[in-house]
Amino acid sequence: MTKYTPLVIVLVMAVYLFQGLFPSNIIDPPAVQEFGRLPVLSEGRIKPMDSVARSTLLVIQGRQRVKTQEPDGDEITPDQWILDVMFNPAKADTYQTFVVDNPDVLTLVGKTHDDLKITYRQGWKQLVATTGALSSERRRLSFNEIIPAIPQIEAQYKLAEPVAAQSRTPFQSGVVQLYGNLTRYLRIRRAVLPEGENDLLGDLLSLQDNLESGVDAVRAKEAGKPHDEAKAKQIVDEGQKFLAMSESTDLLLIPPSGSLNLNDWHNVGHALLESFGRGNINPAVLAYAGMAFAWQKGETEAFDHVVGLYTSGLQKHFGKEMGRASIETTFNRIEPFYGCMVIYGLAFALVLVSWLRWTEPAQKAAFGLVALGWVAATAGILTRMWLEGRPPVTNLYSSALFIGWGAVALCLVLEFIYRNAIGSLAAGVIGFCTLLIAHHLSLAGDTMEMMRAVLDSNFWLATHVVVVTTGYASTFLAGMLAIIYVVRGVFTRGLDRATADSLGKMVYGIVCFATLFSFVGTMLGGIWADQSWGRFWGWDPKENGALIIVIWNALILHARWGGLIRQRGLMCLAIFGNVVTSWSWFGTNMLGIGLHSYGFTEAAFWWLIAFVASQLVLIAVANMPLSRWKSFQAAG
Repeated sequence: MTKYTPLVIVLVMAVYLFQGLFPSNIIDPPAVQEFGRLPVLSEGRIKPMDSVARSTLLVIQGRQRVKTQEPDGDEITPDQWILDVMFNPAKADTYQTFVVDNPDVLTLVGKTHDDLKITYRQGWKQLVATTGALSSERRRLSFNEIIPAIPQIEAQYKLAEPVAAQSRTPFQSGVVQLYGNLTRYLRIRRAVLPEGENDLLGDLLSLQDNLESGVDAVRAKEAGKPHDEAKAKQIVDEGQKFLAMSESTDLLLIPPSGSLNLNDWHNVGHALLESFGRGNINPAVLAYAGMAFAWQKGETEAFDHVVGLYTSGLQKHFGKEMGRASIETTFNRIEPFYGCMVIYGLAFALVLVSWLRWTEPAQKAAFGLVALGWVAATAGILTRMWLEGRPPVTNLYSSALFIGWGAVALCLVLEFIYRNAIGSLAAGVIGFCTLLIAHHLSLAGDTMEMMRAVLDSNFWLATHVVVVTTGYASTFLAGMLAIIYVVRGVFTRGLDRATADSLGKMVYGIVCFATLFSFVGTMLGGIWADQSWGRFWGWDPKENGALIIVIWNALILHARWGGLIRQRGLMCLAIFGNVVTSWSWFGTNMLGIGLHSYGFTEAAFWWLIAFVASQLVLIAVANMPLSRWKSFQAAG
């Protein structure tokens, strides 16, 4: 490897990370991009249509890309998918987007293994599928395939929904998940077009011409006066249709006229009901109806024209919101945290390579990649802060981002001081794992959700939450460094005395740092609790978890100061700190009680159990006799 190789590697990965900014990598036509930037009100905040599409796809199918048919179908973007769902549902209903894994739920839907077999168009893929390297059965069903079973799904949902999440059978959990995904899909599907509607634009233009006389006919009928029965009936029928539309979706597409109040946004059905009092159809509704007509007919120029006109009108009154929506759409397209996962993983691999050959170039490249990943994660977190108008940690998703960010920052400091690649290795593992956790948390929905009223305090989010989360990050880092110590000592011959001593110093210093931040953060949390709930401490599970972290870190320090443990003992206690911290971070949610519980999640429960078991195994390995350590001469 040449001396320029590390720089080349970092530059190549920087290009990979920000390739979403290059026009050549943007697949959508300009009008589709413009549609994706349209601001709408959903889940309590104004966001671009692109974010609605992406978060919905993550929930209902676990990924953002959409294939028209699995596995060899054409791939479409999230914005094209939501356009089809809203404006051409007959086509969207054929896309295989609903993940159904539970075999009993598949039986409920009426599917067998034969129905799910995949036949690849390319012969070589079909051959590879027989070896198991490619999927031989599809996991996703189309809405059309599920429609016949909807009554049974709804009946089973009504039986399963009252059962506590932690007590549900796998079948019940699968039914509740599928029912929720179908509900999300239908809310978007009914956002503009009523069921069975073929020409909303034509119907609205006809209604516009007869609106005033039709309303007069209804009033005359109610007053018992002579009236035009046909026009009165049209208005009544339309009113019932609009009422059904207003009750069938929570996607608020229609902005208020010159108002920034979130309560003034409405869905299409509600805006159409208001037309009877206004005397005319809301222009925004007509714009969406025009988009639907042009998209259904495949009239690209007409669609471009309508989207352009509507965007120009919004820009006059909602320029700030349009700007935010545009930046959020660009942020979605870049997907910086997914790119950071790849970079951290590559940094980890380069550190392993450096311990075999090309020591200096590989270590420099690894350090450069970690720094690049940290800078990109910093930019991503700052962008989220600007979009939300909040401090960096507001929910579990953002806590995973921040814990990884804080741990990697400390790793960069350690690597700058010791220059032995251990900091880069720890950064690669922690950065990758925390971003992987964040990805799975994003499958629950919008990651920039609105805060609960009691938590709606930027001051305390910026003090208590940031400080205590930094305590989490540093405690996890101490545990990761201890794991590196044990793995290198037991499974390799690379733990010499100097490396062991440097790891001991790193762990001790990080535990001191973790103790300070976890203690201060817990005290600040008590003050916030006193202001919010009128008590400083209530033995809430989350409060107990934070206290246990403080006590455990203090125990480690006192055991070391008192001579009760040496180097190996310090490492074992630091590894168990991972168990303590993971309990406070995720375990308290599994209880389903307390003011800080975010709800039981079956997948998170089993991953938490597996993580705890792995840490206990590592502690057991660390306590093996020194004769079993390949680098026993370096052990304390």
